[in-house]
Amino acid sequence: MTQLTPNQLNELRGLLEKDKAETEERLSDNEHYGLASSQRDNTGELSLIDNHPADVASETYERGKDISLLEREDLRLTRIIAALTAMNQGDYGTCLTCGAPIPFERLQAVPDTLYCVDHSPRQEVSDRRPVEEQFLKPPFGRSSMDEHDEYNAFDGEDAWQIVERWGNSDSPAMSENRNVESYEEIGIETGEEDGYVESLESFLATDITGKFVSVVRNKEYYDYIEHNEGDRGLEPD
Repeated sequence: MTQLTPNQLNELRGLLEKDKAETEERLSDNEHYGLASSQRDNTGELSLIDNHPADVASETYERGKDISLLEREDLRLTRIIAALTAMNQGDYGTCLTCGAPIPFERLQAVPDTLYCVDHSPRQEVSDRRPVEEQFLKPPFGRSSMDEHDEYNAFDGEDAWQIVERWGNSDSPAMSENRNVESYEEIGIETGEEDGYVESLESFLATDITGKFVSVVRNKEYYDYIEHNEGDRGLEPD
């Protein structure tokens, strides 16, 4: 049985009916937050099937926001109707969980609530997390083969290194390399050779028969000579 006075109930009913009218108006006059028109109409495309998601990223984001706003208003309207129903049945102002009276001050702040502060569902933090977090943790977990000494082929970490070269939000301060001097050096194992293991393999070449040997004087070649690891006099040309 509610402990609210008739005057308090009338005040709260007025707040609920006002909120109900405003919510219904937003739902009806706002074209369902843009959902009344198709995404195709918003982009000017005949079909979105052949488009890369990035081509319509802004429209996709806005459509997701529209859906979220519409669902929020629908939930708000549902809560208001439930509160008015409880008021008509004489149960309004009593917590559905513990049966304790809900203070009038709380009802003034949140007229559509049916719970006391201790049992309000809104304050419960969900422990549920996306299953992707378990599947992708740790980084490169399924595809990184660094722990396998016998594996030297391309793996998930190598794939990330290629993508990382195009840029990310990291700063030099976040780099694993403590001696980093530029943004080009902040990536994972930025000094790792690409396409070969030993620098010698990058500048020695042969013809299709494997008999004629030549030297390609690239950066690795000059670094090799400067470190006294080779002798120019041994070059065939």
